[in-house]
Amino acid sequence: MTRALQRLGIVGAGAWGTALAVAGHRAGRAVRLWARRADLAEEIAARRENAAYLPGVRLDPAIAVTAEAAALADCDALLLVTPAQHLRAIVAGIAPQIPGAPSLVVCSKGIERGTGLLMTEVLAEAAPGHPTAVLSGPTFAGEVARGLPTAVTLAARDGTMGEALVAALGSRTFRPYLSDDPLGAQIGGAVKNVIAIACGIVEGRRLGENARAALITRGLAEVARLGRSLGAKPETFAGLAGLGDLTLTSTSRQSRNYALGVALGEGHSLAQATAGRRSVAEGAFTAHALLARAAAQGIEMPISTAVAAILDGKTAIDQEIAALLARPFRAEDA
Repeated sequence: MTRALQRLGIVGAGAWGTALAVAGHRAGRAVRLWARRADLAEEIAARRENAAYLPGVRLDPAIAVTAEAAALADCDALLLVTPAQHLRAIVAGIAPQIPGAPSLVVCSKGIERGTGLLMTEVLAEAAPGHPTAVLSGPTFAGEVARGLPTAVTLAARDGTMGEALVAALGSRTFRPYLSDDPLGAQIGGAVKNVIAIACGIVEGRRLGENARAALITRGLAEVARLGRSLGAKPETFAGLAGLGDLTLTSTSRQSRNYALGVALGEGHSLAQATAGRRSVAEGAFTAHALLARAAAQGIEMPISTAVAAILDGKTAIDQEIAALLARPFRAEDA
């Protein structure tokens, strides 16, 4: 019989973390939302709203808000919703405060710079001994928080743990679908952010809907090539954590990565495009780590390579577009 998970800790009080706190409460769980900054925790607790990251969404008084890691000690599962590049430091910091072994659920999408590690691989080093899972899929935080219909992938190698997490998080409007491929779920979530920047550039350059559809499709091929080489299941990339997430992120200005690409395509520099933003466009940090991981596998990723070059300012956007269009014709499944 699957053990019920009643107490959920949300590590990270940005927009997505706050939305997951609301979703967990809606599912009937006791929720604790942890913020790294004490002033942010105090403000959210007092106002019952995260005005900085998710304005207009009221938090039920039953959702506890804290900056004390010790408050997470008796949680059954921790949902890790920090920026991918900060995950290692934050988990290493709170790990001594959680003496048990609660499940750690990765809700961040990215690849660690410098190491090329996926988030579960980072956890294996920063908090060994904890069972891990991955929550991914096509989600905008505001829609989840407002209770609009959403479907996600909950991927865990331990099926019993996965079923418990699905039961703990699932509600009428937030529907987790169980997968046993956390590797594929992470690759889909990380690579789609880079492809979304490319799709935004196409929008900013006014290259048309045909070009964006082509990029989404060929971008999915890059996701699948890398995934297969690392041992992920091909069917994962046809699901919510693959095609679903890529489609949403690559077609809406609500997507931070797509919006960044639009700004770049319109002629803004990376510094100009990111100035004043509170939220993080993970694709800008993931691109080079992704290419290093792909190179180690001998995998070619031309769209991701072009995005990385543009982010570096090493080449003009039009030059990269021309180079992509000049690539040799090939079979679609090659």
